[in-house]
Amino acid sequence: MLYTDTVEAELLVHKPWFVTTIFALVFAFFFLINPTDSGLGELMRPVIGDPLASGVYGRFAIALVISVLFCLNIVLIGFAPFKVQVSVVWLELLLLFAAFFNAFDLSLPFISQKLPILLSQGLFTTVYVAAVSSFFATILAVIGAVAKLSGNGFAFAIASFYTSFFRGLPLLMQLYLIYLGLPQLGIVIDAVPSGVLALTLCYGAYMTEIFRAGIQSIDRGQWEASRSMGFGFGLTMRRIILPQALPVIIPPTGNQFISMLKDSSLVSIVGVWELMFLARSLGQATFKHMEMLIAVALIYWVLSICMEFIQARIERHYARSKMR
Repeated sequence: MLYTDTVEAELLVHKPWFVTTIFALVFAFFFLINPTDSGLGELMRPVIGDPLASGVYGRFAIALVISVLFCLNIVLIGFAPFKVQVSVVWLELLLLFAAFFNAFDLSLPFISQKLPILLSQGLFTTVYVAAVSSFFATILAVIGAVAKLSGNGFAFAIASFYTSFFRGLPLLMQLYLIYLGLPQLGIVIDAVPSGVLALTLCYGAYMTEIFRAGIQSIDRGQWEASRSMGFGFGLTMRRIILPQALPVIIPPTGNQFISMLKDSSLVSIVGVWELMFLARSLGQATFKHMEMLIAVALIYWVLSICMEFIQARIERHYARSKMR
């Protein structure tokens, strides 16, 4: 969002060159994909007749009508207030996705029948694995960031090797190494702890760099002033450095938490009964794969929206605190 007190917001949607460019792109897209043999062709039947018999004329007519309606929609929405624009565009996109899903001829009774199982068992396990992993990854990230910022060569070497190794390997491979590799050394870990450990180590490595950058964003004078007042390292970090670094740390860390929530689906490969495992199991047993996959996709989306809302509230809280 542009700040009205610092930047003059220009309505690009009312610029002729912008509308012309959008029109050309939309027209070229729909003309090239040949929509005459799809549902769009059937909708245009009253205008162009039989879409399959219309040939190039039918493709041209469909692309032209869609391009005109699309550009007209953009221009009209541009006159509305910002919040109304957002609401209308979200509603239109939701309707488009609903039409897209409707093309799969989904069995809604089947989804409603299996939804309680997904929510009561799969959702709980997914949230549990993601929450525990997030907690331990945060602790690991703080320790790793402090180690990378320290003047101790041993601590820096351990932390830098850790971040390099776990950021360099795919998460799936890390899960296999923990679940299948550690038993070769006599260390047997169950499926859920293996998933939590893999997510913790992987995302802890990414978050270590986030915390390091956030801590380094604080002026060195803050450290020196704290030490001159007799504050120890722990007190300085807890009361002075981290509170100031949190506004920098929270946005990317929130993104990592959302990614971790979705990547928790990988633990299904080791038999954890989370959302993806149940979706595959229920879908294979009844040959209704799309119903389960779409239902789980919507659940993940709702969870991500909730986390985005929480992240936005936390960011606004620290933004207000900073202005005081």
